[in-house]
Amino acid sequence: MDINSYKTGFITLIGRPNVGKSTLMNNIIGQKIAITSNRPQTTRNRIQTVYTDDTCQMIFLDTPGIHETKNKLGEYMLKVAKSTLDEVDVILWLVEPSTFIGAGEQYIIEQLRACKNPVILVINKIDTVDKKDLETYINAYKEKLDFADIVPVSARRKENIDTLVECIKKRLPFGPPFYDEDTITDQPERQIVCEIIREKALRLLKEEVPHGIAVTVESMKVRVEEPKPEPVKKKKKNRHYHPPKASKMNNLEIIEMPVPNEEPESKMDDEDIADGPMILTLGGDEADPADVYDPNSVMDIDATIICERDSHKMIVIGKNGSMIKKIGTQARKDIEVLVGCKVNLQLWVKVRKDWRDDMSQMKNFGYDGRNI
Repeated sequence: MDINSYKTGFITLIGRPNVGKSTLMNNIIGQKIAITSNRPQTTRNRIQTVYTDDTCQMIFLDTPGIHETKNKLGEYMLKVAKSTLDEVDVILWLVEPSTFIGAGEQYIIEQLRACKNPVILVINKIDTVDKKDLETYINAYKEKLDFADIVPVSARRKENIDTLVECIKKRLPFGPPFYDEDTITDQPERQIVCEIIREKALRLLKEEVPHGIAVTVESMKVRVEEPKPEPVKKKKKNRHYHPPKASKMNNLEIIEMPVPNEEPESKMDDEDIADGPMILTLGGDEADPADVYDPNSVMDIDATIICERDSHKMIVIGKNGSMIKKIGTQARKDIEVLVGCKVNLQLWVKVRKDWRDDMSQMKNFGYDGRNI
């Protein structure tokens, strides 16, 4: 690494809700850090992730979608989104491919006009439209703002991501890296666990429930699981056994012993492979399973899903506990990849009426406006 030509900078991703900001950031980093779903307002806090290569280090700030606020939580999310504009070196504005520029986009344009930092327009989801129409969409936005670059991408299919990275790199200032090359995020492990559980709830629950959900982790403890002794196998008698045959040749007695039946080799099918621990990858290189997964350790996690109504609590739990079981099962698999060992996840559901309009409760659930 040539420190004199090395570049380092901060990049923020802004845009309307559900435009693909978290998906884009995860694919640039090469690892899932921010949760994603087809629900708007999935991201609530500012999430900082780090991309490092031999020539630069990019620190990405994924922010909540800019939207009309309906409660104090919405006001908090809007404040988080707007606070990053003057703190970064490059702004990525994500939009969907369309010629319609609504009130939400107009509001963002007004905010960007007041910024001195370079703005790169990222037209996402180009896999959903005809490529021939891209120039029309680009021209529609060109008339509204002077962009440093305009890059069409498909975050979901990882199309044109490398071009976007190069465009960002050109705009970064020279300087040494802020973080070690192994750093991926500044998010505490406990916070990522909360977000993983919330993501599974967002994906599985009905439309009216997810926005009123928060997740807290009460405890995370690692213990060593004593290996279970293997049961002693009793030898089975060979029903087809025959006594040895003896023959005489040149006064020598030769005993011919029967060859025991060989057991066929066990084969691992696709289901066995799918149920095994996933391997974390960073920068495209496959990690050694021994380095990322400890089969002898178990992490016990107690977490609580917070909702606003008793009726929502019943939906989260589900009939005979079916929904909470689905959330826990899906979350556990991702958490095991994160922590590198087996996970025993215990989920509870509690009601905190109208918590999204209560600043003290919002603070308890990790949404503290003083930290912005």
